[in-house]
Amino acid sequence: MSANSTNLFTAHERSFETNRFVYPVVSRRSRGVSIGVNLNPDKICNFDCIYCQVDRVEKSETRFVEMPGLLRELDEMLGLVASGELFQTAKFRDTPEPLQRLNDIAFSGDGEPTTYRNFDEIIAACAELKRKHGLVGVKMVLITNASMFHRPAVQRGLDLLDANQGEIWAKLDAGTAEYYHLIDRTTIPFQQVLDNIATAARVRPIVIQSLFMRVNDLPPSEAEIDAYCARLNEFKIAGGEIKLVQVYTIARRPTESYVTPLANEEVDVIAGKVRAMTGLTAECFYGVAQ
Repeated sequence: MSANSTNLFTAHERSFETNRFVYPVVSRRSRGVSIGVNLNPDKICNFDCIYCQVDRVEKSETRFVEMPGLLRELDEMLGLVASGELFQTAKFRDTPEPLQRLNDIAFSGDGEPTTYRNFDEIIAACAELKRKHGLVGVKMVLITNASMFHRPAVQRGLDLLDANQGEIWAKLDAGTAEYYHLIDRTTIPFQQVLDNIATAARVRPIVIQSLFMRVNDLPPSEAEIDAYCARLNEFKIAGGEIKLVQVYTIARRPTESYVTPLANEEVDVIAGKVRAMTGLTAECFYGVAQ
């Protein structure tokens, strides 16, 4: 893979030409093009993760989601990808041919997407656009910290995702409350996140996404990883189904300079422990070139 195509994985700017809400990226975890839908253009998030790549110092010019504009951008972007025109643009023309495929529409962006008050309405409208373009089989992925699953509008949105090839990627970066607050820096209780993940996983299979890193040059302790695996087992015991655990590390510039990626071998060790202790499928995604 060329240097230019490798850069596609590390450059995940949440912008494309004049778009304000919809942006394409070549995703290492999707193994293709993921169309991002930014429901937090104001850059406000209920987490303040030490590894976040969003620059929250510089204020965004776009403060609110304008649904008609967002849907217009998504309509146009789906057309660009489906026709192949996206791969004729300067940014994407070096995309390797196997990755020139639309894998998903991902609800992520500059904050937690489920905090958007009309979450269920936007999911329904985006699903309709997917059908319009004959892309019924394309997934709709919710990349989330699982903090708001208990809200009625979010529950309705999750049901709509289920009906439209949806997939939940729920974030879990810790096994203990202490480490959770160190990494995710939020006032939301760890137990609330755990309960929400457990409840969601009892309704449909979900993906767990877990980012591990060095903090002040220290990787997560063995005891922390053991506690993390215990949490995964608790989901299973409660009747939840985890279809995949994504174990990954820093690939782009994080918020805090004291956060650095794990070595590939360290990622492998964590994934190996997940497989051994939980019996779940774990997939590795490595950091910047070493």
